[in-house]
Amino acid sequence: MFQDEAGFGRINKPKYCWCMKGVRPSVPCHHIREYRYAYGAVEPLTGDSCFLIMPYCNSACMNIFLEELSNQYSDDEILLCCDGAAWHKAGTLLIPENIHLFFIPPYTPEMNPIEQIWKELRKLGFRNEVFASLEKVVDRLCDTINSLSAELIHSITARSWIIKCFN
Repeated sequence: MFQDEAGFGRINKPKYCWCMKGVRPSVPCHHIREYRYAYGAVEPLTGDSCFLIMPYCNSACMNIFLEELSNQYSDDEILLCCDGAAWHKAGTLLIPENIHLFFIPPYTPEMNPIEQIWKELRKLGFRNEVFASLEKVVDRLCDTINSLSAELIHSITARSWIIKCFN
């Protein structure tokens, strides 16, 4: 499985949009720095996934995510590919017995296919919209994550070099 975190919040960047010819679109924009973090792990061969929304990116939240992942796949041994974030290597990290961490090289997000899932979530649920509260952001994030099918996750993350590793 491939693991990562991504921040979602009330700050947004305007995106391209379509409008009628001769009309200049009005795109709302917020600069409120309130965030929640989606922790996720995806399995490219099957499209299986595990996501949690957490308040911070730190080892305490990572511990909660790892425990949930371990419980969700309690009958499996999980090879979990992570980036080199400090909370992935913290001394306070509690790694369940059925999870084995390994790391991609620094500054190589292209090697972690879950990065494309974050782009898909932003495309599906967070284009040119402002949110009245952080709770509304979390609600939208949960709805958008729940809309992801295993087939969509597989189609986004199943890169040929990953498939070759298991064949």
